Amino acid sequence: MSGPHVEDLLRRLAPQVLGAVTRRYGHFDVAEDAVQEALLAAATRWPEEGLPDSPRSWLIAVAARRMTDLLRAEQARRRREEAEAVRMPRTAYLAPAADAVRGHDHDDTLVLLFLCCHPALSPGAQVPLTLRAVGGLTTAEIAGALLLPEATVAKRITRAKQRIRDSGTGFRLPPPEERGDRLATVLHVLYLVFNEGYTSVAEPAARSRGLADEAIRLTRELHRLLPDDDEVSGLLALMLLTHARRAARTRADGSLVPLAEQDRSRWDQAAIAEGSALVARALRRTRRFTSFQLQAAIAAVHDEAERAEDTDWPQIVALYELLRRVSDNPVVTLNHAVAVGMVRGPAAGLAMLEPLDEDSRVADHHRLDAVRAHLLELAGDHPAARVCYERAARRTASEPERRYLAAKAAELAC
Repeated sequence: MSGPHVEDLLRRLAPQVLGAVTRRYGHFDVAEDAVQEALLAAATRWPEEGLPDSPRSWLIAVAARRMTDLLRAEQARRRREEAEAVRMPRTAYLAPAADAVRGHDHDDTLVLLFLCCHPALSPGAQVPLTLRAVGGLTTAEIAGALLLPEATVAKRITRAKQRIRDSGTGFRLPPPEERGDRLATVLHVLYLVFNEGYTSVAEPAARSRGLADEAIRLTRELHRLLPDDDEVSGLLALMLLTHARRAARTRADGSLVPLAEQDRSRWDQAAIAEGSALVARALRRTRRFTSFQLQAAIAAVHDEAERAEDTDWPQIVALYELLRRVSDNPVVTLNHAVAVGMVRGPAAGLAMLEPLDEDSRVADHHRLDAVRAHLLELAGDHPAARVCYERAARRTASEPERRYLAAKAAELAC
């Protein structure tokens, strides 16, 4: 079996293996380390030796043996230091019998997602822990994806596991009264992972594609486990409808291509069809509109227009009006202002931006300047638009965006 196919299989199996080992022996922090070592062993051996009869059972057995070693080493260390901590039960150190390994057929992906998105953890810890425990990525892969030093990622993961251990949280779903808020956190983390990949157009391209693809894969898993949850469906639809445009989003030199100028023949029509169907079903059966559903519906309207000039801007304005009722987010207002500018004229869009000058969440952000510049350009006020484009270029941390905004300013200077 080739290397890429082994990697795909290991990523699918990672949460199942970690769930089985943690459910059987506890000690999530130790189990996660043991499973990572089992995954590395499989990645090395399987391409040369071939797949075992039961890849999942092989991984569980190897992880459990390694966990035994780790727990024994920890017990010895504690004895040497004469620690006062309560000793782990002896059963935790026993290697699993083959029938015990095979008996754990639960799919614990949902439990793991809730655990990695524990409210005691910050988003900066939730994202790498989710990518490692549920996504099966190594620390080095996560560091490369997030553009962080490997040591920093390792510390975040270690501290996150310690926090979960210290919280006393068992390996189980949160109680019903907590699940709504915890699921919202899970969805938020998956969306952060997706955006980290999609919005990054810097090299290496494989890094950004990999993160976005991984977020879609994990959200598919969540949708498989919760097929009737409309917000899960909405998030998956939003990711698919957004990611469908990726091939047309940049030029060969890495420069950004605005949505209105993209070659729509390069959009992924299969992803658009799937995303549109998902959001249509979710909207038909929902009792209340939610943020991801409405964002997905807006993306679907954009994606279903064969040409930019065919875009149904009045429908997009109506959807943004609904979205602003459920999401107090200045970025939503920025996008709404653009849509209003397309329907009611740029002056109407510019008027919507004025309150944002006093909103600390966005007042100094480059996106406010960029949207104002776009609307001023539509209004024909090129000198003012150029000033806003230049200010936006100075404020953005993204080099591709900086180049695009500076180029827009230069065009208006001619």
